[in-house]
Amino acid sequence: MADSAGIQQGSPAIGAAGLVPAAPGAGGTEGAAGGSARIAVKKAQLRSSPRPKKLEKLGVYSSCKAEGACKCNGWKSQNPPPTPPPTDQPSSTVNLQEPCRSCSHTLGDHVTHLENVSEEEMNRLLGIVLDVEYLYTCVHKEEDADTKQVYFSLFKLLRKSILQMGKPMLEAQESPPFEKPSIEQGVNNFVQYKFSHLPSKERQTIMELAKMFLNQINYWQLETPSQRRQRVPNDDAAGYKANYTRWLCYCNVPQFCDSLPRYETTQIFGRTLVRSVFTVMRKQLLEQARQEKDKLPPEKRTLILTHFPKFLSMLEEEVYSHSSPIWSQDFLAGASGGLIPIHTVISAPPVARPLYYSPSPVSVDPSTCGSVSPARKTASVLEPNPVGEKRKPSEPLPHEENKRPRVVGDIPMELINEVMATITDPAAVPETSLLSAHSARDEAARHEERRGVIEFHVIGNSLNQKPNKRILMWLVGLQNVFSHQLPRMPKEYITRLVFDPKHKTLSLIKDGRVIGGICFRMFPSQGFTEIVFCAVTSNEQVKGYGTHLMNHLKEYHIKHDILNFLTYADEYAIGYFKKQGFSKDIKVPKAKYVGYIKDYEGATLMGCELNPSIPYTEFSVIIKKQKEIIKKLIERKQAQIRKVYPGLSCFKEGVRQIPIESIPGIRETGWKPIGKGKELKDPDQLYSTLKTILQHVKSHPNAWPFMEPVKKTEAPGYYQVIRFPMDLKTMSERLKSRYYMTRKLFMADMQRIFTNCREYNPPESEYYKCANLLEKFFYTKIKEAGLIEK
Repeated sequence: MADSAGIQQGSPAIGAAGLVPAAPGAGGTEGAAGGSARIAVKKAQLRSSPRPKKLEKLGVYSSCKAEGACKCNGWKSQNPPPTPPPTDQPSSTVNLQEPCRSCSHTLGDHVTHLENVSEEEMNRLLGIVLDVEYLYTCVHKEEDADTKQVYFSLFKLLRKSILQMGKPMLEAQESPPFEKPSIEQGVNNFVQYKFSHLPSKERQTIMELAKMFLNQINYWQLETPSQRRQRVPNDDAAGYKANYTRWLCYCNVPQFCDSLPRYETTQIFGRTLVRSVFTVMRKQLLEQARQEKDKLPPEKRTLILTHFPKFLSMLEEEVYSHSSPIWSQDFLAGASGGLIPIHTVISAPPVARPLYYSPSPVSVDPSTCGSVSPARKTASVLEPNPVGEKRKPSEPLPHEENKRPRVVGDIPMELINEVMATITDPAAVPETSLLSAHSARDEAARHEERRGVIEFHVIGNSLNQKPNKRILMWLVGLQNVFSHQLPRMPKEYITRLVFDPKHKTLSLIKDGRVIGGICFRMFPSQGFTEIVFCAVTSNEQVKGYGTHLMNHLKEYHIKHDILNFLTYADEYAIGYFKKQGFSKDIKVPKAKYVGYIKDYEGATLMGCELNPSIPYTEFSVIIKKQKEIIKKLIERKQAQIRKVYPGLSCFKEGVRQIPIESIPGIRETGWKPIGKGKELKDPDQLYSTLKTILQHVKSHPNAWPFMEPVKKTEAPGYYQVIRFPMDLKTMSERLKSRYYMTRKLFMADMQRIFTNCREYNPPESEYYKCANLLEKFFYTKIKEAGLIEK
């Protein structure tokens, strides 16, 4: 993430009542982050306790295993600690021979089944124990009867899981998702349905508003069934109670009791739930926004106070409309009946946590420092095997594929070697100036690295090794560079990640000082790395350092067998990442990274898939050589076919025109005559042929946007931009009335459909892509019918 932008997830810009879910049993006063954080701390403390202490804790929830079929379902201490226990006294020593106050059997008799259990399994059970104790407190504090009943059911479920040493599985008639399409999919459909015609910048604003709305629903605290009955007496009370119970079990309680599987509200509920909360939620959000308008960031004020209300009003119509297409599972269905795949436009953040909260589900053993500079290797603090060294030609590449077979028409290797000999000859090829328009972006940086002016090192903080003064100074320098170049990022957050042992930073060193770097975190088990910060100090920019930094990072990860990058790029960083091979088309499955990477509001998730066969730091040199090879081959080919023909004298002799193909030398250049196609003389035969082609086109999966004339309500201003509209319905009517007397009229109308679409819609839109694919299909059918030459 090159910078932070947008609304914080854990502290959304609109702080309406009911926005942040309360911890269960807290009476709606405890925030989500605070409640779950306290439980997480308690779990970490308990899991770090000595094994006897863990056994004592689990013994309380373990049935007695003594001989004689003892019915005691949990060990009870003879001297229970005071409540609350004193914090200034050390914990007492655990005695496995201490008898139970209930059955008189020892603590050891209650935990015999745990003797050979691994630490990992024991820690899992301890997590469930703390969740049980928390739910026990919730049951006694909760005043609402329906909510109390759900807490008690979950309490018994977790208690049973400890006794049976199993995983808690919710027993229900239905499992998530409970309604299709989901709220998230419905909102995506709404964005596609209403705003896909907008220019990319305006559509990005709509997507930000949609993401904001999904945020609010995921954080919204549902009112209890009894509160809803008082507010809406005639509502479907049974249906709401069922959804409320599901929401508590699958969305709300698992935020604090992580032993239970957790789902996002927007992903498992659909139109029914959003209808029950939309009116109240919209009213509270807008009221709160008006009250707190002076506290909103200036860059968000227009978005929230002007655009968000309009967005909610339009969405409200679709939520309560009985005929809205966005809630249909056949949304965007083609004429043939097949569903067009709908790519997710926006999705809600996976976990309710603050923007700057860094999850750590996977621990990575960080190395203190590693050199990736082949030009200058420094002393013993560097890794023994420099991770960024250029791979030797004889070195087998990771994931190396079998050499591809020769293709008919390939250029002979003898000719390639002959051309290469002239290119590698310094006298034959003049060196490209670094200021030339044809020089690569990283050429200057690569020259400086070869001369030893700059160095690249992968460094990181370590809790296991003695601190190295130079490494610490570089880390401080990186923190300063990131803080200065990324002013919207809090300095405390930057410092925490740069010095976090789980994060590493590829640092760019010039004259002994840090001038740039890329901070990242590797997730080897998930197969990707998250890029957190990327910056070069302002007075050293536009020198190719950024590109060369990224190329070194790519080679470092190929060495470590990680072939995917993910990052959240803000509006200023998207251009840089695009140049480095990143795109919005994420190759990593969503399940692999959700909950692992840090989420940023207002930023764009981008990914990059690495090719282990490419030496990235030398890639521009290779491309340059390939261009030189092609240039030389073209020159050789031209020399072979170069021949000067005499001028045409036939026109002096009175000839008015000649066929193009009769011009001497024209065919040697590769020119081919353009086919004129066959014009069908018989009107009935032409009608039958055109009707068949039109039916094929209309039944194509990508024909759905062009089936009928564009409606003014769906695309305001369309008819101001497109002066001559056309669609497949109009063409069918023209064909039926025998309007198409020639194939050219038919082809002109069809081509107008595609041209209009590309003129009105941006290239990245679904409509633009459909036009390209359908046009290709149309011309294939025209050629098959013999109306134009193949």
